[in-house]
Amino acid sequence: MSTLYKLTDNYQHVLEIAEQLDPETLKDTLDGINDAIDDKAENTAKVIRELEGNINTLAAEIQRLNERKTALNNNVRFLKEYLQNEMEKVGKDKIKSDLFTVGIQNNPPSVYVENEKKVPLDYFVEQDPKLDKTLLKNALKNGNEIEGAELRQQRSLRIK
Repeated sequence: MSTLYKLTDNYQHVLEIAEQLDPETLKDTLDGINDAIDDKAENTAKVIRELEGNINTLAAEIQRLNERKTALNNNVRFLKEYLQNEMEKVGKDKIKSDLFTVGIQNNPPSVYVENEKKVPLDYFVEQDPKLDKTLLKNALKNGNEIEGAELRQQRSLRIK
């Protein structure tokens, strides 16, 4: 495994096993490394950057594979429509070969709604109200006191 940063053996080992460990075991592994806090912070930051790079690489690969999947699905849909149209042109509903039986059949009935506003309310499902957290946050920021909600300031680590 090639890494962006030069890591000591201890932190290289942490990087190699990080994907397989649950957070508590990862913490225990890091706690077991006896380095000064400054060295531990720098080396842990290197491991974090390396893992973030892996995440970005995986995200790009997932996007590429999803795009490929979409293209293949589109081709399958096109080929099915093409074959159905060609069979309908020649008036065939079924073709048998050594490998496949290709047939055109009726699908179950489906509902097509031409104008939703004309459909009686009996056919609609009521939904629970949904909390608008952005509106709530802005109200709290403006000093409004709202029972059951409060603003909380969290802290998090930044690596620059």
